[in-house]
Amino acid sequence: MAVASTKFNASLTEIPGLIIFDITFPTDERGYFQEKYQKAKLVAAGMPASFQVVQNNVSFNKQRGVVRGFHAEPWDKYISVITGKVFVAYLDLRSGPNFGKVFTGDIDNNKAVFLPRGVANAFQTLEDNTLYVYSTNDHWRPDNYDEYTFVNLADQDVGVQWPVPLDESIMSERDRNHPLLKDVKPMEF
Repeated sequence: MAVASTKFNASLTEIPGLIIFDITFPTDERGYFQEKYQKAKLVAAGMPASFQVVQNNVSFNKQRGVVRGFHAEPWDKYISVITGKVFVAYLDLRSGPNFGKVFTGDIDNNKAVFLPRGVANAFQTLEDNTLYVYSTNDHWRPDNYDEYTFVNLADQDVGVQWPVPLDESIMSERDRNHPLLKDVKPMEF
């Protein structure tokens, strides 16, 4: 008898290297079992084989409307949601013809994202008690903020239509005061 297992199906986006994975998983009367990160299956579906996880982070968000971002770091991320649902916005901040290109969508426990370095990440919770998890291929350090690139969540040139208006959202003062896209220097790799 074959045992059902998690399957990862990739969709490419207009932002080069940004991959959205649909994740299937078996359920029964007990609940479900899901592989959140299974390198061999993800690579077979299209994730770069060179991605080596060195750190895993959890963002617990108590309320609907929490918003975080836009942050672009000099490392790759694998993003998933354990519970809840988020609206995501990704903004290409890498030097080149795709600088400023935006992708938006919803992520819940049936999806995951591979986010390449230099593509800024922002998300807004659509449900209370949302657990957002991401793995990186470099270590976060408080002294490396000068390697990040940030963009203001409300930038009209970026044009993200947030499900919960930003003036009704919960965000850090730092995120509220990020620069506009026109004032950002593209990231070089």
